Parts: sequence; C-alpha cells; structure tokens
Amino acid sequence: MSDRYAIDSHKLIYHPARVAQFLDAGDDWEKMKTVYPLYVEISPVGACNHRCTFCAVDYIGYKPVRLSLPAIERTLAQMGARGVKSVMFAGEGEPMLHKDIDKMVIAAHAAGIDTAMTTNASVLSDAFVENALPLMSWIKASFNAGTAQTYARIHGTKERDFDLVIANLKRLVEARNRHGYSCVLGAQIVLLPENADEVETLARLCRDEIGLDYLVVKPYSQHTSSVTQIYQDISYQGYAGLSAQLAALNTDRFSVVYRQNTMKKHDESAANRYRRCHATPAFWGYIMSTGAVYGCSAYLLDTRFDYGNINESSFEEIWEGEARRKNFRFVRDELDIKECRLNCRMDEVNRYLDRVVNQNVSHINFI
Repeated sequence: MSDRYAIDSHKLIYHPARVAQFLDAGDDWEKMKTVYPLYVEISPVGACNHRCTFCAVDYIGYKPVRLSLPAIERTLAQMGARGVKSVMFAGEGEPMLHKDIDKMVIAAHAAGIDTAMTTNASVLSDAFVENALPLMSWIKASFNAGTAQTYARIHGTKERDFDLVIANLKRLVEARNRHGYSCVLGAQIVLLPENADEVETLARLCRDEIGLDYLVVKPYSQHTSSVTQIYQDISYQGYAGLSAQLAALNTDRFSVVYRQNTMKKHDESAANRYRRCHATPAFWGYIMSTGAVYGCSAYLLDTRFDYGNINESSFEEIWEGEARRKNFRFVRDELDIKECRLNCRMDEVNRYLDRVVNQNVSHINFI
C-alpha cells in the first residue's frame, strides 16, 4: 500500500553523516557526547482535554503544567545550532492547548528546524492557522473512529467533538490549499476491536469530505508503565483482509497507510528483536512539559533516562552532561530491551542500526 512518507519504515538512511559520526564514536563517550539528535519530541503542555482508552502516558496524570515560551525559544535556537533537524509537538498532553504554540513553531522554523505536530485537532486558534500552518512540514490528527458515538467512547469525550474535529481539519485543509502551503495534513487511527469496522468509513471521510492527504492505520502498542492494560493481548492476525479493502481507496492525492509491517512485528516475539538500543541516547530526544529532557519517550519519569531540565541548563549542557553519559553506559551495558515497549518509535531505526553496527549480512562488500 502506498506509503510515500515512509511512515511504516524509517528515514535514517538519508542522514549518512550523522550515522557515520555515531559509528565512529562507538563506545567512546567523548565522541558520543557530541552526537546530537536528529529528531526531538516536545510536549508543550501536560494537560489533555481527552481521555483516550489507548493512551500510553496516562500514568503521568495529565498535569496542568506547560513549557514557558522563553525557555523553549532559547532551547530551540540551541538545538538548531547543534544540528537538530526536526521537532514534533505532541507529548503527554494536547499541544494545541498551549496558547503560544504558534510562537513555538515560529521559533523552531527560525532555528532551521522542520516542525510537525500530532494533535487531537479539537482545538484550533486563528493564530495557529495564520502564523504556524505556513511553516510546518506536517500535522497529523489522532482520529480514532468513523462515527461520533464510537469516537466519544474511545476518546473519552463528548460526541460533539467528532464534528468539531472535522470542522477544524477542513479549516486547515482550506487554508493550506488557498495559500499553497506545503504542510501535509493527515490523520491516524489506532486499530482496536471497537473501531475496526469503522476504518473504511473514516478513510472515506478523510478523503472525500475533509480532503486530507492520508490516513494511517496503526497497531496498538502497550506502554510498560501505562495504567491502561485492556489492549495488552490484542492480536492483528485477524485483520489481513482490511489492508486490501483500504487499498482500493487510494488515489493520486490520498493514501491509506496500513502499517502492515508494524502489525506483523506486533504479533512477533520480542525475543527476535535486536539485542541493544542504538537510537538512545544518540538520535532522538524528548522534552516534557516540565522542561525535563529524556532520551526515550517510553521511559518518561524514569530517572535513568532524565538528562536535565531546559529551565535550569542549556541544551548543550544537558546533552553533553553527566546524566546522559550515565544513560549512555546504562543503555549499552545494562538495559534489557526485552523489557522495552514493543514497536517503540525507534524500532525501525534500531533494526537498521543493528545491521550496520553488527554487519550481520553476509558478503557486505559486494554492493
């Protein structure tokens, strides 16, 4: 199925210089400390106006904390200067609830950083449409049902939010098309027993009524710390026919990205994975709404992955500091990835790096 954005794989192969720097560093911390992330997730706020049944970060508690604009503007400038290429505004809360989210996008763009967002799209300000949308690479709405009733049940909100989200997405599409902005607009649905029979309905809604560029259909991934456990035994073996059904909806301007590869991995044993995480603490990072910088979003609030706070230190001091050095050693020497979240965000990156680092393909010089 069409996946022009490589959503079901990875794009690290397009950054050979950074990979070469990582390989050259190896076990040497003095070299590794200057390997800066390509990609950072930023959580502007901890609060969320929905209570999705599948939420991975429910254990954090949706606390009403938020990043200060001066701190994030300063940090984004520092990140851009040190080679960070992209940020995604998402996190443990709903990013659109931050009143200065448009200014954060502007600051990232000024720092030479590509910007994106994952949002429930129930909140949309005039300032965001006018000031942020023109500067963004993509926006993806978490939209997990094809009817208002199922949507309300899964998102933990009122049925009226279903129509509100549709209206907000239409507004983004209309503004993007009218002004010729390059921002790609899409949606994603976590495939669950409750919404499986509404995926096609949602896809048609996204394509025909809203005018989005794509819909991603992704599997659930159990977070090791999440309070939610109701989907931990979910299997995707019974949904094979859905892929072909959705493929028929693809057009030149719209595609359904059915994450077949990720669903296959979901049903595989974790014992068959790589033995070490290479992505942490080298290629990505996460900034919580409290300002805390973490090396992995699957271990938020775990002090072993807490590198420092942007309210107290510069990004360079944090990234090259003692806490990250300790985490570097821990990840390389002690972390048992069998305990990690299956299908984590860096899974495909790790599979690629595992092959490169261990050269576990025969006759590699015969290119």
